[in-house]
Amino acid sequence: MKPVIALVGRPNVGKSTLFNRLTRSRDALVADLPGLTRDRHYGEGRIGERPFLVIDTGGFEPVAKEGIMHEMAQQTRQAVAEADVVVFIVDGRQGLTPHDKTITDYLRKQNRKVMLVVNKSEGMKYTSVTADFYELGMGDPYVISAAHGDGVHDLVNEALDFAFENRPDEENEAEHPDHGIKIAIVGRPNVGKSTLINTLVGEQRVIAFDMPGTTRDSIEVPFERDGKKYTLIDTAGIRRRGKIFEAIEKFSVIKTMQSISDANVIVLLLDAQQDISEQDAHIAGFILESGRALVVAVNKWDGLQSDDRDQVKMDLDRKLDFLSFAKTHFVSALKGTGISQLMKSVDSAYAAATANLSTPRLTRALQEAIEKQEPKRKGSTRPKLRYAHQGGQNPPIIVIHGNALEAVSEPYKRYLEKHFRDTFNLVGTPVRLELRTGKNPFAKEQK
Repeated sequence: MKPVIALVGRPNVGKSTLFNRLTRSRDALVADLPGLTRDRHYGEGRIGERPFLVIDTGGFEPVAKEGIMHEMAQQTRQAVAEADVVVFIVDGRQGLTPHDKTITDYLRKQNRKVMLVVNKSEGMKYTSVTADFYELGMGDPYVISAAHGDGVHDLVNEALDFAFENRPDEENEAEHPDHGIKIAIVGRPNVGKSTLINTLVGEQRVIAFDMPGTTRDSIEVPFERDGKKYTLIDTAGIRRRGKIFEAIEKFSVIKTMQSISDANVIVLLLDAQQDISEQDAHIAGFILESGRALVVAVNKWDGLQSDDRDQVKMDLDRKLDFLSFAKTHFVSALKGTGISQLMKSVDSAYAAATANLSTPRLTRALQEAIEKQEPKRKGSTRPKLRYAHQGGQNPPIIVIHGNALEAVSEPYKRYLEKHFRDTFNLVGTPVRLELRTGKNPFAKEQK
């Protein structure tokens, strides 16, 4: 098993910044706002050939008896219990505080290796930045800058050395976790995203591990269904910009957008009992821009009468017509109806997004499209499309080479996209075209 490092400390000492550096990601929300992280957040890191898990925690108030601070403290206690090594982070610029002493008293009573780490030390001498913290009686502090990376590599290596002391045979194990298809469940607040995830997980109940959190962040839940591995991402609900008052909620929107970019397939969840709003269209537009594979799910379908269902379908065709490449399913997340077909479409969309398209087949399809309809002239110039090859996946990128391709019109590009989609059955994924005009070898002579 991978060693586990828990990051613990009072609010705003840089735990999430260090988490992001260790995982080489932006998985944790980071801002100059105390208390931004509320629950345990798990990530994977690697130093050389040494993989590990790292847990980010909220600001720790060991003596809190009630309210949100008590709940956050419970999450931190659980992280400490799970850890092989606890990295206790303090703020080198603020110096020692009574809060740091309270956390120290708690950690002394736990049967865990604790490493005292002084963060935000950039530009400061070791002796001056560490002097106060010897009072904690936790040995020589480690001095780092999580924001700049100073001292982080050595810190993690020492943490892993300790973690592997009692299991040296595991240090060189090659671990390559397979997370399967990453599916982000995206939509406005209260459309049933978490209910859908609970229904999916509950059918098989084969969960590798659960990554708990709040609707302010994006939570990953690995699971299996019909022998296939998936990772579900439950995201914060996205509201209209005018309704986002809290700074923290603004960061949640950013995190949701990042989840869209990181996922393989997006399930855009709509509420059948609410009108399809402008915000739904904005979310759909961002998904389209990101190039992710997409399946549309209309939830709470069981609560509608026949006439209302017809109206919802007409609204979908009218307001989200630009998502015609994606399949739409009418489901009840609570009752589990329509879920099997939804997951089949997820599989199909992922297969289309990651399809390998050979150059001969693409070029043949391009020539067939030209034979059916040539591009229009622009002045005296007619574009010449010569051959095509694949330039990327998820979304499929088709690169077309030729001459005077800057004259190809937008309607003709859409025609080519549809032709490639129909030819290769690319259902559930956007298709991107890149037109590359060959250089004119006589260009210099013509000047």
